Amino acid sequence: MAERRSPLYEIHARSAVRMVKGGGDYMFPLAYTSPAEEHLNVRKNVGMQDLTSMGEVDIKGPGAERLISRLAVASIYDLHPGQVRYTTLCRPDGRIVDDVTVYKFGDEHFMIVTSSAPRKTSFRWIAEHAAGTSAYINDVSGAIALISVQGPQSRDLLAAVAADSAALLALKFFRFAANRINDTELLISRSGYTGELGYELYVPAEEAAVLWEFLERRGKEFGLLPYGVGAMQSLRVEKAFPLAGPDIDGDQTPFEVGLSRWIDFGKRDFIGRDALLSIQDRGLHERWVGLEVESPTPAALNDPIYSVADVKSYRETIHTGSEAGAAFDAEEAGYQQIGRVTSSAKGHSVGKMLALGYLSVSHSWPGAKVMVLIGGRPCLATVVSTPFFDPAGNRLRGSVVRTLAESASPASTESGTKAARKKR
Repeated sequence: MAERRSPLYEIHARSAVRMVKGGGDYMFPLAYTSPAEEHLNVRKNVGMQDLTSMGEVDIKGPGAERLISRLAVASIYDLHPGQVRYTTLCRPDGRIVDDVTVYKFGDEHFMIVTSSAPRKTSFRWIAEHAAGTSAYINDVSGAIALISVQGPQSRDLLAAVAADSAALLALKFFRFAANRINDTELLISRSGYTGELGYELYVPAEEAAVLWEFLERRGKEFGLLPYGVGAMQSLRVEKAFPLAGPDIDGDQTPFEVGLSRWIDFGKRDFIGRDALLSIQDRGLHERWVGLEVESPTPAALNDPIYSVADVKSYRETIHTGSEAGAAFDAEEAGYQQIGRVTSSAKGHSVGKMLALGYLSVSHSWPGAKVMVLIGGRPCLATVVSTPFFDPAGNRLRGSVVRTLAESASPASTESGTKAARKKR
């Protein structure tokens, strides 16, 4: 597919280090300064990212609520106007179509925000099931730009520029409300993809560039820096937030990805219910886990994971000269592959190389030693509890002000292993 461009493309092209193709074939900045600097600034101050590649599906009509309840695995009927809910859409076999967020405006008006990569597939899935339901579906993605403002200073920045600062300050986690910034009418949602206190701004596409530049100017006193997909990757990996495409590619159910807590089996009818009940009874073959990898470079998508017991600690033939650095041959060595990497990045907040991937349940327990083949070289890795950073989710809710050192301390990590990780 030809590349696609957001309404902010020209701004990015002038100021970014490099443009790369991302989800939905959109062109987005890899970084403006460096991924590490932008990552740490989001954790310390406030960052801003263009997420226009995500899709927005407007759903109206007397059958809207019933349609979404049948499509989503989570509860929908208990949503209140102004509330957001994270959930997954599944096929009849229980495999994930997309992980989405549902916004409720009223009993007959909702919006589903899809992931970037499966954006068109998700819209078609919703539209196909809307037939005959008295629900009217409209893909409004092209009319909306999505600007994400994330970090400890995000609330203070937006309160300083919002027309209704009191409403902004009163906005609770996973709630949204209309507001106005610099004469631009928009929706502000208290949500994000970084694990920090943050907000997502749904802006008319034609006004997005002006608003972006306005926030850049006003945000300087709060330490605002735009960040690209490089920092987004490391930020979300530290929090073990799955990404549609590499982590959710259509072959997984919510159980493998660790999203089963959002399944409401109390609902008598939703697509995939019977299959998911069967999987719950039968058990899993693999799980999505976190890894700390002893490597100076991140792993690539689908890099294989092997059991340490299968790794030979010696070479039958010792090479010298130009052949001394020859890579191991997995098939020759008799390795048994037990998993694969889906995402990897340097965790700049925790100072470790991190990876996420699917691993056989026999090796998915914290503390298990495995080997990841990175660039043809075997690297030792340890299965650890996720999220890697701020496991209790205090920063996400803005309930506690903590330093990076405190959040990454061994005591913090140990105390958070029993806490359930939260997506976005």
